[in-house]
Amino acid sequence: MVAAGLALRPGDGSRLNRLLRSSSAPAGVAQRARIVLLAAEGVSNAEIARRVGVSRPTVLGWRQRYSSGGMGGLDDLARSGRPVQVDEAAIVVATITEPPPELGITHWSARLLADHLGHSFATIARIWRKWNLQPWRTETFKFSTDPELDAKVRDVVGLYLNPPDKAVVVCVDEKSQIQALNRTAPILPIRPGLPAKATHDYVRHGTTTLFAALEVATGKVTDACYDRHTHVEFVTFLTQVARAYPRVQLHVVADNYATHKHPKVQAWLARNPRVTMHFTPTSASWMNMVEIFFNIITRQAIRRGTFTSVKDLIAGIENFIDGWNNRCHPFVWTKTADDILAKAQPRKRTSNTRH
Repeated sequence: MVAAGLALRPGDGSRLNRLLRSSSAPAGVAQRARIVLLAAEGVSNAEIARRVGVSRPTVLGWRQRYSSGGMGGLDDLARSGRPVQVDEAAIVVATITEPPPELGITHWSARLLADHLGHSFATIARIWRKWNLQPWRTETFKFSTDPELDAKVRDVVGLYLNPPDKAVVVCVDEKSQIQALNRTAPILPIRPGLPAKATHDYVRHGTTTLFAALEVATGKVTDACYDRHTHVEFVTFLTQVARAYPRVQLHVVADNYATHKHPKVQAWLARNPRVTMHFTPTSASWMNMVEIFFNIITRQAIRRGTFTSVKDLIAGIENFIDGWNNRCHPFVWTKTADDILAKAQPRKRTSNTRH
């Protein structure tokens, strides 16, 4: 006996076919879609059961479910019985609590915590995702011990947010020990679905130090490369920067590297009173905005570059900076001095109570 064809609701035919062809649809859902489509073609229940690999009552059940509920009738029903109760708070507390010493671990993995608490790995992973817990990650921090922290922060941030009238503010620093690395095999280019690949081994051809001065107002960079980074090179570079910005008051932001405060540097500043040095607080060289540029040139030109000599490396650096200056833009400083100072010093704990 041939079963009467199952009447599909408008638009359901294309939706069922998409489910059947989808590589991401659960196998059970694709199976139900096939049953309904075969039923709509008028295939007998017994034949459908044979083709799909299920029992005839299963075919009858899904035909009935579709007839009464449409596409929604093909969804899984809530299972009977009391749902499993998971104490999420206990799992969160266990995650942020140091593991027992006898385990010999510094932090929990999902599988270790699941075994420790008697839950499944999937349960722990789900709760970690929900509460954005990532025990495997760590970040670093450091509090400045500079006795002039407040004054230096306000001085540097003031230059960024409210620069002096008719003056130029530049951020100066050195990126030392840049290596001219030549990979032992050519870098394999990017392909659809595959990243670029480079050999892990390389040949060193020497190093150079990049001196850079970032103009805060425009993002333009003045640069020079030297073999060393002593006070001699720093004075030479300051002279170059001063010539690049003639007849204007020049404010130079630098970190506390000893070279920047050398007596010869102080003598040069005394001979050039239009140049004023401003120092970031100790352990706060991140306040020097040229560090942003160093990060960019590292990612976009140096780290994945191949250089056969120091001369080749310097040419690559200069080529990148020429291109940068053609498309440069200022980096906008947004944090006020009060915002920074509120986080720059350790808070005094008044009690051991967690809030």
